Amino acid sequence: MSRQLQARRTAWLEFTQLAADHRAVNLGQGFPDFSPPTFIQEALREALSGGYQMHQYTRVFGHPPLVRILAKFFGRIVGREIDPFEDVLVTAGAYQALFCAFQALIEEGDEVILVEPFFDCYQPMVELAGGKTVHVSLRPSQKVEGSGVPSSGDWVLSPEELASKFNPRTKAIVINTPNNPLGKVYKTEELQVIADLCVRHDVLCISDEVYEWLTYDGNKHVKIASLPGMWERTVTIGSAGKTFSATGWKLGWAISSVHNMKNLKIIHLGSVYQCPTATQEAVARGFEREYELFGTPESYFQQLPAMLHQKREKLASCLGAAGLQPVMPEGGYFMIADISSVKVDLSDQSTEDEPKDFTFVKWLTKEKGLATMPVSTFYSPEHRREFSQYVRFCFVKEDSTLNAAEDILRKWSQTQ
Repeated sequence: MSRQLQARRTAWLEFTQLAADHRAVNLGQGFPDFSPPTFIQEALREALSGGYQMHQYTRVFGHPPLVRILAKFFGRIVGREIDPFEDVLVTAGAYQALFCAFQALIEEGDEVILVEPFFDCYQPMVELAGGKTVHVSLRPSQKVEGSGVPSSGDWVLSPEELASKFNPRTKAIVINTPNNPLGKVYKTEELQVIADLCVRHDVLCISDEVYEWLTYDGNKHVKIASLPGMWERTVTIGSAGKTFSATGWKLGWAISSVHNMKNLKIIHLGSVYQCPTATQEAVARGFEREYELFGTPESYFQQLPAMLHQKREKLASCLGAAGLQPVMPEGGYFMIADISSVKVDLSDQSTEDEPKDFTFVKWLTKEKGLATMPVSTFYSPEHRREFSQYVRFCFVKEDSTLNAAEDILRKWSQTQ
């Protein structure tokens, strides 16, 4: 692994440890500090007491009840029949699904386009497979003065710049919608631009959709695999942990055409082999419930974003009052905020070579007891400095956690 990649991974470990050392209110790490819904907990309890089969090996590529309901559920969404035993692979979290996709589909010398900001595992996974990453950035469009709170929807790709990144060596493009850390939910028109380029150049799309059920303000998640010509070119990545607020269950999946999936299955077989049976059984029951309740007020996929909408509003208000400019996310777990106007003396010879957001996050954690993450770590080295005025906050937290963060921000704002 390169020095740059080692530094990137070290930064995540450093900020996580810093939060623990200072017992900070943690809005840095992306996990709920509340329990999963009762029905999914009960499903796991029932699975664990369901006989010896639940404690032994199941089908290597996915527990039959789970792959069947995933194929049925997502087949309805993408508008095609999905073969549960050919087109679906259950993995140890979305993380392993991504690893399998890169290892299976990327060869030595292949170029992979990463849309920035991107989750930090993409680049090292591509390079581990022998590929080379090429970067194109979402950038905030110019807003009319007085037009309101900035939104993640204001961040867009330049179609011309994106098109310039495609060449005969391009093997794949990786997108993440809703995006971590930005919260951008790609519109159909934006996905169509990407799809057209994939079709024209016969390029794969690895679509990380772990936050697919978490959209706000009427924004709708669209699967790029549902667009014409994209089913056979897309590997869609999903997460049970994000779907049911149980990130510690580490269960995910990849869905694609059999031509792509056969190679992912080889990598899965040679690494993880299979995932826990009882957990897969519980997630299957959760999806069966949601299939029947889909689109109704009783659906968890309706209730969770409604609850998080209020938490998102609360955090945005707190950040604004403290002099930070929030960028309102259209989806996902996170909100970024512009720290450009913050009046804090961050001059420190020991951090003079660091991006501003790194220094600010350390200061906020050590001096104020509030942990966040620097956004520049979600960028390639060549673009990192351009986006070092943003920090990331996770709002998928208990009200007590958000209240504690609000108290810290309020006291800080009174001293500015």
